[in-house]
Amino acid sequence: MKIDLTETNSSKINAALVQARRDIGTPAIGMVLTLVIVTDEENAYDALKSANDASHEHPSRIVVVIKRVSRSPRSRRDARLDAEVRVGADSGTGETVVLRLHGELVDHAQSVVLPLLLPDAPVVVWWPDGAPADLAGDPLGALGQRRITDTYSCEDPTGALAARAAAYAPGDTDLSWTRITPWRSMLAAALDQQNLSVSSASVEGESDNPSCELLAMWLADRLQVPVRRTPSAGPGLTAVRLETKDGAIVLDRADGALATLCMPGQPDRNVALKRRDTAELLAEELRRLDPDNTYEASLKFGVAKLRSSDPVPSEPPAKAEAEAPAKAGAPAEEAPKPAAKPAKKAAAK
Repeated sequence: MKIDLTETNSSKINAALVQARRDIGTPAIGMVLTLVIVTDEENAYDALKSANDASHEHPSRIVVVIKRVSRSPRSRRDARLDAEVRVGADSGTGETVVLRLHGELVDHAQSVVLPLLLPDAPVVVWWPDGAPADLAGDPLGALGQRRITDTYSCEDPTGALAARAAAYAPGDTDLSWTRITPWRSMLAAALDQQNLSVSSASVEGESDNPSCELLAMWLADRLQVPVRRTPSAGPGLTAVRLETKDGAIVLDRADGALATLCMPGQPDRNVALKRRDTAELLAEELRRLDPDNTYEASLKFGVAKLRSSDPVPSEPPAKAEAEAPAKAGAPAEEAPKPAAKPAKKAAAK
């Protein structure tokens, strides 16, 4: 069931929700949280589809906030709220309210959303794209116990990670971090089996993929070893290599679906490590509402510190030999002097 409301307010939206539940014969509310999605018209469809799929695991009231761009000074002064209420088969297993804010109301979205939150239920705020620099300081972000972003959608993912670290608050998380959960689990299990000390590590993946940076920072923070970041053609994260005294532990995923795990003294094995869609990532994040301390530690380790810990490559032998006299303090042009000594002895005789 869909109900369109134009030039409305929060009271009329709540009344429409109650009436819609009665019309379809489900007056009871069986939802566990409120998911607030802050997006634009371009990305609203994909975000809402992912949220509806995730609602099969987490029945929720989904509130989509779309801030419409005003095209003239007069339209920017006029405040108007249009809404669309969806209940039943059109809204997964919960309820959906799509809000379109016009004019001055764009700057006061929290006042519209607040009356629509489920009472005594957690609130999660998700920015599929275009998240503010300070999530907890944002008026809408302040409503949520958890705040979800995705740095993969940013123009500069590495810079976005630094901004997230600078403004981190308990409850912040990132779908780029969620993408590496299977990798972290597999690597931790491999180290538990081997019980070996890691001397260095390397992470291979796309150069503009923040999940690769987060995995490298997690390894550097937890293992306290140098971690090299190596770019590849992808897709996504392709390989991780942990160096130990008995040999390397390698987790290699070249095709984005099936990975090969190689460990010293054991036969190679194939493991399922497919790339997950946004609905699966969102459902995983909605399973926990407490602060993620491991994400915080990895994020605050910092990309700059990660790169400064890369091993320095050794110089080529030819270059090293050519620079040896200069490093010893002797001018380069004095190197051929030994060849002139026999001539001086002959003149003395």
